[in-house]
Amino acid sequence: MSNDFGLDLDEIFHVVDTAEVLIIRFQMPVDKRLLVDTRSTEIDPPLVTLVSRASSVEERFRSLKQLRPRLPLPDKILSFQWPRHVAALAECGVWERIVRRLEESGHAGVRAMCDAVWRELVAAERREEIAAIRGGQGWHTLWQRT
Repeated sequence: MSNDFGLDLDEIFHVVDTAEVLIIRFQMPVDKRLLVDTRSTEIDPPLVTLVSRASSVEERFRSLKQLRPRLPLPDKILSFQWPRHVAALAECGVWERIVRRLEESGHAGVRAMCDAVWRELVAAERREEIAAIRGGQGWHTLWQRT
């Protein structure tokens, strides 16, 4: 299954269904990355959160260790670029697939954690869109009102 943007949704679903840890990078104006860590223990639920860009793979592993100090480092962190707006994650079924995968851990509060991160992600995209329109930090306008 693919769409106009050349996404292979079957491959993305496979990554969501099998990866222990994955990062979704957004091309549209969100500067944050979505980190999904499906690993859990009795006391450590799975994690979904927004993280800053890492300058290297080593930095990403170090930041993951800081976020999850009681868990061993994963063998790998899978990553893919999402070239569409954040809302398209939900429209294509990717977001619900992520939520279901995390809920499989059986930990209470996973849905609430996911809902909070979703709101944060949508708000971050909206802030960046407004900054782009207004020529905010990191943006400049091509045309200005006289």
